[in-house]
Amino acid sequence: MSTTTVYKVSGMTCGHCESAVREEVSALAGVSAVEAVAATGLVTITAAEPLDDEAVRAAVDEAGYELSGRA
Repeated sequence: MSTTTVYKVSGMTCGHCESAVREEVSALAGVSAVEAVAATGLVTITAAEPLDDEAVRAAVDEAGYELSGRA
């Protein structure tokens, strides 16, 4: 069974931004899918287990953006 969590990320403005966030978050253990939408600032993550919010925050930070919290 997988879980889906939606996060609000600030700073994404284009497809390149979406790609950077997708790449970093996809590297987290257990993540099977990541959808980042610059227009809404929402990042939807599907993973095998509930993710640690701080791990997601670190991945988003590594991509150069800021995690505002869960949507």
